[in-house]
Amino acid sequence: MSLWLSDKPLVLASQSKVRRAVLEAAGIPVEAHPAHLDERAIEQGVTGGPGDVALTLSREKARTVAAMSGNGIVVGCDQTLALGDQRFDKPTDRARAGAQLRAMSGKIHQLHSAVTVCRNGAVTFSHVAVASLTMRAFSDAFLERYLDAAGTAVTASVGAYQLERIGIHLFEKIEGDHFTILGLPLLPLLAHLRELGAVAA
Repeated sequence: MSLWLSDKPLVLASQSKVRRAVLEAAGIPVEAHPAHLDERAIEQGVTGGPGDVALTLSREKARTVAAMSGNGIVVGCDQTLALGDQRFDKPTDRARAGAQLRAMSGKIHQLHSAVTVCRNGAVTFSHVAVASLTMRAFSDAFLERYLDAAGTAVTASVGAYQLERIGIHLFEKIEGDHFTILGLPLLPLLAHLRELGAVAA
């Protein structure tokens, strides 16, 4: 017997394999329909901080996909990384990933993970969670070895690392929810899905 009570799968407005795997591991059937948006253009219109950027992008993704999906539950997500006043986007290549990781070495950065839910085209829930991560100080030699081992995965996330994989070698301290770090605040999302009657209570 399933814990998912809706007659339709949840629609994930993301191409993230990690987010999809998190939801499916929680027993939620998922259909992925990425929102194709100009995220950098949207960011320019946001006057707040990293959390506001993540929240705005998660809402736009959910709304965009909901408008195409019709009835049902759509979840949009986004994650930003802040190192002090500096904010990073997904690195586009190895060189940018290396520069980003070098800048974060020995310092604390924050991941802001946002989730928005649309049901039948209307936003019913938005939430931002924050995790603080302390990256250990490492040598250039280690960084090159890490970049070799990680390969193209360094361009797949905003931090240039996957904490659930070899990215864990970069850190000395982690404060925050595991799912927030993965880019999906799962516990608040599940609580809202129970409120909607989509998940067994």
